[in-house]
Amino acid sequence: MTTGTVRPAAFELELESRSITPDVLSEPELDGGETSFSRYVLGRAAGDDRLVGLPVFVMRGFRHRCVLVRRDSDLHGLTDLKGARIGLTGWPDSGNTWTRALFRAAGVDLGGVEWTVGGLVAGEQGKDRVGPAPLPGNVGVTDASIAEELAAGRLDAILTPFMPAEFFTPESRFRHLFADHPAAELAYFHQTGFVPGIHLVTLKREVVERHPWITGAVQELFEESKRLWLSRRRLLADTVPWLLADLSRTQQVFGDDWMPYGTAANAAMTAAFCEELHAQGIAPRAIDPEEVFAS
Repeated sequence: MTTGTVRPAAFELELESRSITPDVLSEPELDGGETSFSRYVLGRAAGDDRLVGLPVFVMRGFRHRCVLVRRDSDLHGLTDLKGARIGLTGWPDSGNTWTRALFRAAGVDLGGVEWTVGGLVAGEQGKDRVGPAPLPGNVGVTDASIAEELAAGRLDAILTPFMPAEFFTPESRFRHLFADHPAAELAYFHQTGFVPGIHLVTLKREVVERHPWITGAVQELFEESKRLWLSRRRLLADTVPWLLADLSRTQQVFGDDWMPYGTAANAAMTAAFCEELHAQGIAPRAIDPEEVFAS
């Protein structure tokens, strides 16, 4: 869609690329956009239906890779982090909610961890890291870089979807907690049957009410774009040296589509996410998964 190769037939589409996920509701000129899964679900649970979520998850990702420790750390598994000091890039974030779910599944008491919310790099701006609800008593906030706090030994681990720049250098002070995170992530997929959803596409309700057919049209447009993207990736497999092998293995493990769109295809993932939001105290009440994509 960005290149114009895939175009809608029934409406005009103008795409705007952002470096930060937009707050769709705060921008009158937007009809919809990419939205945090957690913030959308929490809004619906609070009775705010101004956004209509489409089961189109444009960002998904496993989370085992997101737990970093110091290179010289003697920590190697989630159970090693019981009672630890852990930094993270946002408290109600979708990705960090999924990561904390891994901790809970491993028997780590989230209430026994000393959490610190802050930017990966000092001075990062542009996102709400704490959300509207009061933070639990064991969660603090810092203006310091959580990566530097980890390096200095003031944190035992950090949760981050993006690696510090030095992570990719021989001198990196950091490593993944999981020595073989792809194996851990594959085991997670075999257990759950999904890759966690992080961001989805939403439309403003006023737009949907004016044009009820727009939800199906937008979802189909994303389906068409994804099909083209997948086919093109196989043709342009030299973007990294072993991408073709990775694409082949991905197809063998996940089938033709590792990031399916649609309500039914994402029902188990949606239910698991709703359960985690409540279990972790982010949502004040249990959320019925049927609420998430209600018309």
